Amino acid sequence: MGLKIAMCSAFVLVVMVLLSSLISWGSATVSYDYRAISINGQRRILFSGSIHYPRSTPEMWPDLIQKAKEGGLDVIQTYVFWNGHEPEPGKYYFEERYDLVKFIKLVQQAGLYVHLRIGPYACAEWNFGGFPVWLKYVPGISFRTNNGPFKDAMRKFTAKIVNMVKAEKLYESQGGPIILSQIENEYGPVEYELGAPGRAYAEWAAKMAVDLDTGVPWIMCKQDDAPDPIINTCNGFYCDYFSPNKVQKPKMWTEAWTGWFTEFGGPVPYRPVEDLSFSVAKFIQKGGSFINYYMYHGGTNFGRTAGGPFIATSYDYDAPLDEYGLLRQPKWGHLKDLHRAIKLCEPALVSGDPTVISLGSYQEAHIFKAKSGACAAFLANYDQHSFSMVAYGNMHYHLPPWSISILPDCENTVYNTARIGAQSAQMKMKPVVKGFSWLTYNEEISSSNESFFTTIGLMEQINTTRDNTDYLWYLTEVEIDPNEGFLTDEKWPILTVLSAGHALHVFIEEKLTGTAYGSLENPRLTFSQEVKLSSGINKLSLLSIAVGLPNVGPHFETWNAGVLGPVSLSGLNEGKRDLTWQKWSYKVGLKGEALNLHSLSGSSTVEWIESAYVTERQPLMWYKATFDSLDGNEPLAIDMNTMSKGQVWINGQSIGRYWNQYKALGGNCSACNYSGWFDEKKCLSNCNEASQRWYHVPRSWLYPSGNLLVVFEEWGGNPDGILLAKREVESVCANIYEWQPTLVNWQMKASGKVNEPLPPKAHLSCAPGQKISSIKFASFGTPEGFCGNFSQGSCHAFHSYDVFEQYCVGLQTCSVPIALEIFGEDPCPDVMKKLFVEAICT
Repeated sequence: MGLKIAMCSAFVLVVMVLLSSLISWGSATVSYDYRAISINGQRRILFSGSIHYPRSTPEMWPDLIQKAKEGGLDVIQTYVFWNGHEPEPGKYYFEERYDLVKFIKLVQQAGLYVHLRIGPYACAEWNFGGFPVWLKYVPGISFRTNNGPFKDAMRKFTAKIVNMVKAEKLYESQGGPIILSQIENEYGPVEYELGAPGRAYAEWAAKMAVDLDTGVPWIMCKQDDAPDPIINTCNGFYCDYFSPNKVQKPKMWTEAWTGWFTEFGGPVPYRPVEDLSFSVAKFIQKGGSFINYYMYHGGTNFGRTAGGPFIATSYDYDAPLDEYGLLRQPKWGHLKDLHRAIKLCEPALVSGDPTVISLGSYQEAHIFKAKSGACAAFLANYDQHSFSMVAYGNMHYHLPPWSISILPDCENTVYNTARIGAQSAQMKMKPVVKGFSWLTYNEEISSSNESFFTTIGLMEQINTTRDNTDYLWYLTEVEIDPNEGFLTDEKWPILTVLSAGHALHVFIEEKLTGTAYGSLENPRLTFSQEVKLSSGINKLSLLSIAVGLPNVGPHFETWNAGVLGPVSLSGLNEGKRDLTWQKWSYKVGLKGEALNLHSLSGSSTVEWIESAYVTERQPLMWYKATFDSLDGNEPLAIDMNTMSKGQVWINGQSIGRYWNQYKALGGNCSACNYSGWFDEKKCLSNCNEASQRWYHVPRSWLYPSGNLLVVFEEWGGNPDGILLAKREVESVCANIYEWQPTLVNWQMKASGKVNEPLPPKAHLSCAPGQKISSIKFASFGTPEGFCGNFSQGSCHAFHSYDVFEQYCVGLQTCSVPIALEIFGEDPCPDVMKKLFVEAICT
């Protein structure tokens, strides 16, 4: 009897859960089924882009959002950054770059939706993965597992964000723009490592989120066992292979990686748009309905927000909008054309599963049909090397390697992922301020400072600094007997220091003796080299430097940094001397930091020196200069290429860390073919150069006059090489094939306005405020090369330059039809011709 009652109770519970799920999502403004997210009952193909509000300034937000909308996006996605919003327990901050509500409302005003990834773990190459460091010191805590203290803190912050957003009526169920929320982030790999406690935590996190009753669906990315009604989603360079864990859930791609992050000491990755658009079209043809570009605008890791460690200050990510908020062409334009083409197919795409037809060994067609009669086809060529002519319907289609053609009426091609119709652009940095008048201040190394404290042995850095600074001084004394043999033969002893990272400067008697540093792949380091010591007492000073805390992995509470030892001196009469457990003195941070030398008020508290020797490479130097604001509205950047390693501020605002001494050794920066499988090491730039040379200076941080520029140089650099520049378009290019299919042509024919296809057009457009001043290159025929480096082929129409000078010079934007009658006689009959043109913008 008891068993029957239990079974009956269990059945009732299951029915209640199912009804609850139906009520929660079925009656909500936002719902889902296996085909798509539905808004107000209408299935949608949704394009989204990641824009992280703290990685730009509020003044930049409207322009970024508008450009995203013009690029064909429906949704803006962002993480919520816990450490930015709760820097101290219970003390919240939602101002300036962390004004989350303002950001969401600006997205709403633009007519776009929001996907709010609360997490609250972000990863995102952000310092400590977005966790506040104080969380590490909650008694009994263990991060991201079935741990009471962690779950309490996570629940409290998640509820704080949800309730704040609810109070502003920002969920779609309240008439707001937020259509999706995310709990946790890429937890599947961590769960696999932790086992049962990880599974229990994932189930708890899902239930906790649903119980907050937002009225919109929740997702978990890279979480194959996401419990209902949570939608599990895919992240990666390709996600066409992905299927959700239940048939009633849509196929969603929450991170389509547009490039990859930059690390100090590494080449800069980029991803060809032909491959990115191919991966998106392939996902759609395999039944996908939601795609988010990570990143759409990467922005800047201002201050000490970069994680990793060793993540650069630039978080450009080769995104469609570059670090400064300018269009990255042709990536932005080619994706815009892709979105338009797929939207034309939307009625057929959301109506059911496709029919798949083989067109060859590496070719296939995916055909979508709706009861309304709508039909859309995707013709794919997966061959990485060869063009393919395929027969479909009553026509033949020419498919480039590694490409997909989109036919919104199952007949006419309007877009091919490998055929770029959008213009390309060459950018330049135009110097506007150089030759700053520098004043200097020397950072002191003094054990007599009252801010020092002393203990026996070596202390771990994060626990000591609480991550309030990159810097921790370790100081001790080394006594050398006058009878040491090395004092006469000058075969100097070897100092060996083992550190958990990330960088280390070694000083003997306050003179820089050597430096060691790790890397993203191996942040731990070993310093081992000869040191010149004198008879008697020698002061040994170790400046340990953090370069961002790790942002990924389990057990955040166990991570460490700094000099953990052993520290030893070998080559003495006694052999090796262990210095690890002797008396060490410590100082957290720099004197200049304590004095706020980077601020307008703090810089006046010390006497700065006008030095004639400023160009000498001296370590531990503060530099300051002033300059007036600049005309125009072009983005600004500071060139730090002649400096080594340190930090830079404008008017007290931290631009971030620079590390130009750490060259990008290794890697292959040769020409990169778009076709074939992509990974973050395939396409690289900046080999053997600084990983980052230019550092974004937001215009909103400047005053009309008297702007304060402060640099702290750890290692030794030449500040006379520092300059301020405007980032602007130098030239624009078009690369169009004769009779290349376009959306405009298809729309004209579909509307009945023309019977025959129109020729494609070359569209050129300089930035607002610029005009096309000259034509650098133009050739209709068989030209070769790439934007900035075109050359004529064996076939060339001699009037190519004349046409563009007539149509374009003196204008901000122009369009030129790619037709024989425009260029005169056919320069090479029976050859498929193309047009390459480059126009200078001034």
